[in-house]
Amino acid sequence: MYQQPGFVPDGSISHNFGYGWNQIKKFFLYLFLVTIIGAIAQIPTGLAKDINDQITAGWVFLGIISFLYSLLLYPIISYGIDMFFLRAIRNENLDFKEIFSGFNNYVNIVLAHLLATALIILGFIFFIIPGFILAVRLVFVPYLVMDRKLDPIKAVEKSWQMTYGHGWKVFGMGVISFFLIIFGLILMIVGVFFSAMWISSAFASLYYSIDEKEKSALEA
Repeated sequence: MYQQPGFVPDGSISHNFGYGWNQIKKFFLYLFLVTIIGAIAQIPTGLAKDINDQITAGWVFLGIISFLYSLLLYPIISYGIDMFFLRAIRNENLDFKEIFSGFNNYVNIVLAHLLATALIILGFIFFIIPGFILAVRLVFVPYLVMDRKLDPIKAVEKSWQMTYGHGWKVFGMGVISFFLIIFGLILMIVGVFFSAMWISSAFASLYYSIDEKEKSALEA
C-alpha cells in the first residue's frame, strides 16, 4: 500500500507511523547506520551532566566544550539526519554526505536551533504549558531550514503556520514516541535505535504530508 509511486501519507498519526515503518524496512541499513551516527554524535552533549559534586577545573573545561559542541556542531548533524530521514520518506536517493550538508548552511542552522530552543525553554519557564505548545508548533523548524533553506525567523514562523490545526496530532505523536523509547529501553537498550528510527520516520512523514498538501493547494 505505502510503496506506490507518488504515494503521500494522509497525515494521520496511524499513517505517519505506518508509512514510517514501511520506509524503515525499505531503507533499513541506511537509516540504522544514520541513527547510530546520531547516537554517537549526541554523546558529547551529555558529558557535562556527569560533573555531579566534583567541580574541578577539568570538569568545568569539559562542560564548556560540551556546551559549545551542543550549540555550534551537534545541530548541524542533527538537522542533517532529519533531512536524511525526509529523503527516505520521499523515496529519494540517499547519500550519507547529507548528514554533513548542513555545513553549507551553517549560520542558519545554528541560529534556528538557538532560537527554537530559547523559545521553548522560555515557554517552560512561564507555566510549562506554553513550553509544550512551542515544542509542538516548532517541530518542523529543522526540515524547513534544510528542505526549504529558510532563515531562522522564517523557519519558526513557517513551522508555526504549518502546524496550525495539527497541534494535538503532533502532541499525540510525541506521547507515542515517549512510550516507544521506554519500550526500546526495556528491550535491552538496542531497541532504542529501532524506536528512534521509527520516531524520526514518523515525524518526517508528517512534515511530508503537510508540505505536499500545501503545495497542492498552491497549484490548484
